Amino acid sequence: MSVLNRVPIAAPMLLALSPLAVSIAMAQDGPEEIIVTARLRAESYAETPAAIKAFTATEIESAGIEKPHDFIALTPNMTVVQTQNPGNSFITIRGVSQARNSDMPVAVVVDGVLMTNPAQFNQELFDLEQIEVLKGPQGALYGRNAIGGAVVIRTRAPADEFEARVRLGADSGPGLMAQGAISGPLGDSDRWKYRASLSLSDTDGFRENEFLNERADPYKDTSARVRFTWEPNDTVTGDFRYARSDIETTALHFVINDDHDFLGSIFGIPDTSALNGIEIAPQDVNNVNYTGLPILVNNPGEGLKDMDEVSIKFDVATDAGTFTSITAYDDLHELLTGDAFDFRPIGRSFNEIFFPLFNGQPPLTPGFGDWNQAQYLEVSTYSQEFRFTSPETDRVRWIAGAYFLDTERFIGTGNLLDTGTGVTRVYKVPNTTTGFPFDLSIPNPQVTYLSDSQDNFAWAVFGQLGFDINEQWDATISLRYDEDEREQTTETPPGFIPAALAGDLVTGQVRKETWDAWQPKVTLRWQPNADNTFYGDLSRGFRSGGFNQSGVALAGVAGVFNTFEEQIADTLELGWKGQFADGRVSTNLAYYTTDLEGAYYFIFLVVSSTQNLGSLDEVEYDGLEFELNALLSDTLSLNLGVATMNSEITSDASIPHVIGQEVPLTSDYTVNLGVSWAKPMANGREFVVRTDLHSIGDTYWGPGDPSIRPLGWNQTVRDPVNVVDLRLGLQADDWSLMLWSKNLLDEEYNDEFSHPFVWKALPRRWGIQYSKSF
Repeated sequence: MSVLNRVPIAAPMLLALSPLAVSIAMAQDGPEEIIVTARLRAESYAETPAAIKAFTATEIESAGIEKPHDFIALTPNMTVVQTQNPGNSFITIRGVSQARNSDMPVAVVVDGVLMTNPAQFNQELFDLEQIEVLKGPQGALYGRNAIGGAVVIRTRAPADEFEARVRLGADSGPGLMAQGAISGPLGDSDRWKYRASLSLSDTDGFRENEFLNERADPYKDTSARVRFTWEPNDTVTGDFRYARSDIETTALHFVINDDHDFLGSIFGIPDTSALNGIEIAPQDVNNVNYTGLPILVNNPGEGLKDMDEVSIKFDVATDAGTFTSITAYDDLHELLTGDAFDFRPIGRSFNEIFFPLFNGQPPLTPGFGDWNQAQYLEVSTYSQEFRFTSPETDRVRWIAGAYFLDTERFIGTGNLLDTGTGVTRVYKVPNTTTGFPFDLSIPNPQVTYLSDSQDNFAWAVFGQLGFDINEQWDATISLRYDEDEREQTTETPPGFIPAALAGDLVTGQVRKETWDAWQPKVTLRWQPNADNTFYGDLSRGFRSGGFNQSGVALAGVAGVFNTFEEQIADTLELGWKGQFADGRVSTNLAYYTTDLEGAYYFIFLVVSSTQNLGSLDEVEYDGLEFELNALLSDTLSLNLGVATMNSEITSDASIPHVIGQEVPLTSDYTVNLGVSWAKPMANGREFVVRTDLHSIGDTYWGPGDPSIRPLGWNQTVRDPVNVVDLRLGLQADDWSLMLWSKNLLDEEYNDEFSHPFVWKALPRRWGIQYSKSF
């Protein structure tokens, strides 16, 4: 047995300093214990041979973590963009990014169950026990899509005795929220326990729609979860979980930073600014940093997302190890409606100003005017994992398992003629049989419509072998094989096949592709003493390819094909973790370098009105990550995280002019600085203050359709962003009253720029929360 102090999860663990420890009173008794399980075994956070960020229940509450964006903002070298609609978010971790319509670059695991659909990710986080962010390819254990890392979320488990929690709050929307949880044994049974949690929130929103004179982003969420655990004896445990989430908000309130004066001068319309009511300086046209143009949509639209998640987990312990079975079913429906390009009101839109020039005599499309749009997504998945894990105390430790995933997916997207009657909810069938000419006998007739369904099956086998070399050295070798078979059927009705795609797009057409990869990982750890851990690993990650809209290759646009290929990432990481001053100070240092084949970028093709993914042949990333966590006194703690990210496109045959430039959706650096202070008061109360600074360096966005704008990503760069959050208030053992503000200094910036679409970041917002435990 080495000095790594491996012990079963139920036994005492080594102490590790909590990142941004906020319950400063705990400093008097030493740092908070942190045990992480992201590598499928219980390990001390301070000794895990990986770059990992852990948020305990204390940290989650004190930082006000309520959505994925909140913990990602506190994680060095990780960013997220929430845009367009509730299910649309883009994660970037160590440069490996999630372009629009792609799978995530991280595996997300909730209570041991792999999340199977990227639209699930953005949801309320409540009643949680811990969040772990494991950086670097984790495909050897978690499989496809863990190409950049893994996010492991544990909800609070059912309690041995009755307990209850409640949280009430208000925000500056204005809005209200309420959360609660109850837990305990089920009746008089000592075998069954339960936990039921509920989260309700309703706010008017924070971004202003100046045309409608109302908030552009009202948001209502109803989420609930129930867990039952069953322990019939000392060797068998069962965990049953059901979760439901309903989100009601708006969608598609984009801004286009263009008054179209330049285009108007070409086509002899010199008064374009007067017609659309917008005038901006030439240097601000399509400027990623320009925030002066307000939201002006005349259709607030809808963003409706509902999810059901069911899972059953069994563990059977034997002398040889533990057998685990995880069965899960997930079902998601999302509808979004709203304005279409150029996201301006009837009478002031691009279509009404320019299209009459090309409409002919007699008009080909009488009544041509402003457009709006609707999209419907439906995804259901079944997954099954079997795993056998040897005892943690063995000198040689191993894991073996298999995973299966069946996915059925439908998506339909279309534009409609804005007749001033709102936007029709379009699900699986368009509201007319053809687009052109318009069917003006009904309100809001369909103009364009594209849809397809997918029937996908993925499977994997994996194994891990860990062993002690001597008292100071140990090694872990992991290997996984993933195969992902995808079948797409074109569901677009014949009357809506675009002319630009007609040569290769046929109703009922079936396309089938299979992507697969071996994903090895080797980790070596050296622990010369109890306070220092050094490690190195070599790993490979894999993300499956997929389908663009059939026929888009006919457009002849560089980089756009009917399919986008898989990604393969090979990473070398070297790291050091140290503890000082009896664990009151800890440091983490990591260097990584990644060679990636097939980095994704998003392209909207104007000629076919389609959303597509392109991929770059080869790119390179490398960077440094440093974290310092310190309990400076019994009342003051500090956290500093600095991460750099260098990226370069090294090869691409389709768009060679971008070679040598930065990789899209990457940022040069992130900086996190957090300070927490507590002043003890009478009757066991504390006055606490916590402030967090999040800085994101230059960020590189795509130039759009390269056939129209053959630019590099270094010519569409968002300037650095600095956001400050603040929480302060009173707390005791069983209650707290907190005032909070996010983006306290009201930093104005754009969260996304996908030429020419701009999505505004959230402004300053503030609120109050009261929590009570029973």
